[in-house]
Amino acid sequence: MKKTAVLTALSALILTLLYVQTACAELTKLAENVYSYVGVKDDSPANSFAANAGIVIGKDGVLVIDTLISAKEGERFLADIRKVTAKPIKYVVNTHTHLDHALGNCVFAKLGATVISHEADRSSLAANGSSILANAGNYGLKPEDMVGTVISVPTLAFSDAMLIDLGSEEVRLIRTAPSHTAGSLVVYLPAQKLLFSGDILFTDFHPFLADGDFAGWTSTIDKLLAMDIDRIVPGHGPLSGNKDLREMKEYIALFDRQAKELAKKSQDVDAIAAQLLKVLPKRSMAEWMVGYNVKSRYLGNK
Repeated sequence: MKKTAVLTALSALILTLLYVQTACAELTKLAENVYSYVGVKDDSPANSFAANAGIVIGKDGVLVIDTLISAKEGERFLADIRKVTAKPIKYVVNTHTHLDHALGNCVFAKLGATVISHEADRSSLAANGSSILANAGNYGLKPEDMVGTVISVPTLAFSDAMLIDLGSEEVRLIRTAPSHTAGSLVVYLPAQKLLFSGDILFTDFHPFLADGDFAGWTSTIDKLLAMDIDRIVPGHGPLSGNKDLREMKEYIALFDRQAKELAKKSQDVDAIAAQLLKVLPKRSMAEWMVGYNVKSRYLGNK
């Protein structure tokens, strides 16, 4: 009996370790000087809702792309960065300033990094950041998850495009239209034909649509499809490509069309979400987001 108990305990420990290893995956090497979290499986709030984040290493220093949901998560990211490079972190780019991509800014700002975003999302974080942090519990976050987190608003902002030369790597920041947020931008590495899309693209993950400008989002995807891109790191989900962009565009159109029709007949969020899940493309993560989108976008004023 004791032997059985020991084996059971050992099995549980092994499973726990495997889970932690999967949930807290290390940075994936995408090129000689580019690393990213990609395809994260733990989509819990404390794990930044499985948001991706990455780095580009240049001759002169490091550019960080998004910073996760808290100082705690930002510190985890920083520790992983230090496993691959000791170069100074010179820039942080927020693809947008939703909490799961930008509340870790404080960790990198403390190191002296310049935090950059589009001007619209800079204004959004400046206006709403304190309230978001004060009400972090509304997003499923516990006080211990947010210890040490302070709002670090980008200190450098642009309107349409910006070029950063890291010494041996050209990085282009591009915002074409309001999309996932008013200022959502992409980070493009022309030499690598690699794009960090932020939440303009969700792959195998039901997207957050509540704040989106669907016309601008569709236009933005069309412009991305016209670019010379081989690989895409989405805001959430595995390494992607143009096929996933096209599927994202189709998802948005289908969701909007079906949700509008269903909302004319019912105000039952759960019932509408259930019907949508029958017709939407199958995605393995964040089914709960469908109901959230319905409530916030289609029934909010009813």
